[in-house]
Amino acid sequence: MNAASASPTGDRSAALPILAVVAGIATFSAMDAVIKGASLAVGVYTALLLRNGFAAILTFPLWLGAGRPKPSRAAFRVHLQRAVITSAMATLFFYGLVRIPMAEGIAISFVAPIIALYFAALLLGETIRRRAVLASLLGVVGVLVIGAGRFGSGAYSDEAVAGTTAILLSAVLYAINLVLQRKQALLAGPVEIAQFQNLLTALIFLGVSPWFAAVPDKPSLLLILAGAVLATMALLFLSWGYARAEAQVLLPIEYTGFLWAALLGWLMFGERLDLPTVAGAILIVIGCSIGARNAKVESQSPRRAPLT
Repeated sequence: MNAASASPTGDRSAALPILAVVAGIATFSAMDAVIKGASLAVGVYTALLLRNGFAAILTFPLWLGAGRPKPSRAAFRVHLQRAVITSAMATLFFYGLVRIPMAEGIAISFVAPIIALYFAALLLGETIRRRAVLASLLGVVGVLVIGAGRFGSGAYSDEAVAGTTAILLSAVLYAINLVLQRKQALLAGPVEIAQFQNLLTALIFLGVSPWFAAVPDKPSLLLILAGAVLATMALLFLSWGYARAEAQVLLPIEYTGFLWAALLGWLMFGERLDLPTVAGAILIVIGCSIGARNAKVESQSPRRAPLT
C-alpha cells in the first residue's frame, strides 16, 4: 500500500479523537446547564452528590459488561487523585455558575487549558509545539475580548464577584484535572475510568452529607438524573479521545464549550450574548481549528499505543 492510499485512513484516525472530545465537551456543557438548574433549586452540594451517585449506578452495568476491569495500583492512585480534585473543582465551578451567566463562567474557566499546557510538559513530558501555543493564545485573546465587554460594564454585585473568584480557582484545579485525565486514560479504559471516577467522587461528597445535604423535589431529582446521564456520556467520550491523542492537541477543543454554554444559557436561562462575546467566540474557534490541524502532523510520528 502506498502513502497516497494510506493518507485518508490516517486522516480519519487522527480526526476520531478530536470528534470524540468535541462530543464530550458538548455533553458536558449540557450537563453544566442541567446541574446549574438543579443547583438553583436544591443547592450545589446536593446536586453534585446525587449527580455522581446516579452516574456511578448508571456506569455499573457497563463495568459489569466490560468484564469488571479492576484498576492497577497506579491507576487507582490516579483515579483517587482525580476524584479529589474533581470534587473541589466541581463545587467551586457550580458555586460560581449559579451566580454568573453560563457563557461568562465558561469563558473565565478557559484559563485552564493554558495552564494545563505547562502542566502537560511538566508532568507528562510532552513537548509544547508553537502551533499548540498559538492556538491557546488565540483562545485567551478571545476570552479577554469577552471579559472586556462583560467586566467593563461595572455592574457586578458581591455575589457575582464571589462567583467569578470561585470559577478562577476552579480553573486552576481544572488544569490539573485535564493533565490527570490524559495520564488516567493511558492507565485504564473508558469504562473503568467512568465507574471509579463517579464512585470515588460520590463517596467523597457522601462523607460530608450530614452537614450539607438537602432533600430534592421530583423535578430537581429528574434534572440531576439527566445530568448524571450526560456526565457519564461525556466522561466516556473524553476518556476515549484523550487515550488516543496528546493533551496539547485536544486542549484547544475545550474552547468549544463556550459556544455550547452560550446557546444553552440563552435557551434555558434567557442569558443574552453581546458583540464582544461573539467576537471572542470567533477567535476561540480559530484557535481550536489551528490546534486540530496540529493532530495531522502528530499522527504521522510513532506514538505509544494507548492502554485501553
